[in-house]
Amino acid sequence: MSSTTADGTVTPDEDALLEAVAGGFPAATRDLGALVKIPGVAWPAFDQAQLVRSADLVAELARETGLFDTVEIHREPIGDGSELGQPGVLAVRRAKPGHPTIMLYAHHDVQPPGDDALWETPPFEPTVRDGRIYGRGAADDKAGIMTHIAALRAIAETIGADDLGIGIVLFVEGEEEYGSRSFANFLDAHADEMRSDVIVVADSGNLDSETPAVTVSLRGNAKFHLTVSTLDHASHSGMFGGAVPDAMMAATTLIATLWDENGSVAVDGLLSRDAETPAYSEQQLRDETGLLDGVRPVGEGSLLGRIWNRPTVTVTGIDFTSVEAASNTLSPSVTLVLSCRVAPGQSSADAYAAIERHLREHAPFGAQLSFSDVDLGDSVLVDTEGWAIDEVRRALADGYGRDAVDYGVGGSIPFISDLVDRFDGAQILVTGVEDPHSRAHSPNESLHIDTFRNAIRSEALLLARLNRRNSAR
Repeated sequence: MSSTTADGTVTPDEDALLEAVAGGFPAATRDLGALVKIPGVAWPAFDQAQLVRSADLVAELARETGLFDTVEIHREPIGDGSELGQPGVLAVRRAKPGHPTIMLYAHHDVQPPGDDALWETPPFEPTVRDGRIYGRGAADDKAGIMTHIAALRAIAETIGADDLGIGIVLFVEGEEEYGSRSFANFLDAHADEMRSDVIVVADSGNLDSETPAVTVSLRGNAKFHLTVSTLDHASHSGMFGGAVPDAMMAATTLIATLWDENGSVAVDGLLSRDAETPAYSEQQLRDETGLLDGVRPVGEGSLLGRIWNRPTVTVTGIDFTSVEAASNTLSPSVTLVLSCRVAPGQSSADAYAAIERHLREHAPFGAQLSFSDVDLGDSVLVDTEGWAIDEVRRALADGYGRDAVDYGVGGSIPFISDLVDRFDGAQILVTGVEDPHSRAHSPNESLHIDTFRNAIRSEALLLARLNRRNSAR
C-alpha cells in the first residue's frame, strides 16, 4: 500500500515497507552467504581475481534492484597512476527535481583470514549457529553491502523505480581493508556522478546486538615500520653478549618507553579528546574482549574514553627469528610494525611526527633507526547538528525498537575525511551492523542475525522518509 503527497511523491505505508523487508530477508541472507564465500582480500599476497568476482556479484545485485540508471565497475589509479586500485562498484540513479541524493557506501574486500586453525568453522564457508552467521566478512563489511541491497529491494517493491524521487549512489569499494589507496582518485574521477546530499557509511558498529548507534567520532591512524639496527652482522651471543647490544634488546628497551606504568601512551605531542562517554563496566569489557583472569585493563579515565578518545600504540608485527630457528646469536637488526590510533581532533601527520620524534630521542645505546611504509589516516568528528542525523536516529529507533545512541569508535575509517573534503555540505551518517561480539578482523568473525534484520528495517525506513523530503528544506 502507498500514498501520494501533494507534490506527487509516492510514499509507501511503513507497515507494508517493513513487510517487504521481512519477506526479502531470507534472500538477503542467502546473498550475504554467496558474498562471504568469495575470499576477496586486497593484499598482494592473495588471489586478486577474487576481488573481481566479488565486484561482479555486487554489480549484479545492484542491477537486479531495477533502481539504477547505470551500474559500472571501475578501477582508478593509485597515487600518480603507476598502479591501478582494486575494482569498485558504482551504481547511480539521478534524483528527480526537488529530491535529495543519498550515497550508500560499503566495501566488498575483507581482512585476511589469519590462521585457519583458530576458526571453529572454515572462514569462507558461512555457518549459522546460536543466532549468528560466521565467516570472514560476514559483518565487516559484506553485511553492509546487503543492508543496502535489501533496503533498496524493499523500496523497489513498495514504491517502484518509476515513482521513486530520491537519487541514489551505491558505492562499494574494493580495498578499504588495504588502505583505500585509490579512494581519493576514485572520488575525483567520478565526482559529478557521486555528489550527494547525504552519505550513509555502513561500516561501523552498535552499542550491543540490540541497541543501534550512530557513530559520531572515530580515531585516526598512523601505521609504520620501524627498523632498529645495532650491528652490521650477526655475532655469537656467548662470545660477545654482555658488551654488545643486540637489535632485539635495543628494540624492546625503546618500545617500552612508549607507555607509562599504567599502560597509557607516554609520547609528548599525542593529544587526547575530552568528551563524555556512556556507562561501561569492566565486566562488560572482559566479556567482550576475552581479557584473562588477573589481567588488568590499561590506561586511565573512563573505559570508553580510553577506547574512543585517547591515543594508542600497538606492535602488530615483527620480523625476527622464529622459535624453531632460534640460535645463540646477537641479532643485527629487527623490524616492527607499529599501529597507532590518534585521538579525534588531532591530525595523523602531527601524531606520527610526535611518535617518530619520541623514538629518535629515546633510541638506546645509540641504536640506528629507520622508518618506512608510513600510512596515515585522519580522525573523524561527525557534525551532529544537521537534519539527516535526526532522521537516521528516528529510523534506527523504529527499526530496532530501541532508541539509538551516539557512539564513538576506537577504530579508524580514514576515507570518511576524504568524503567530507570532496563533497562539501554533504551530511555523513555512519552506521553499521557489527556488535561487540562480531570479532571483525579476528578469527570467528560473525554477524548477529537479528541485528542484520533490524539494520535493513532501519535503512529502508530512512530511505522512504528521505524520499518524502524536499531537498531544498
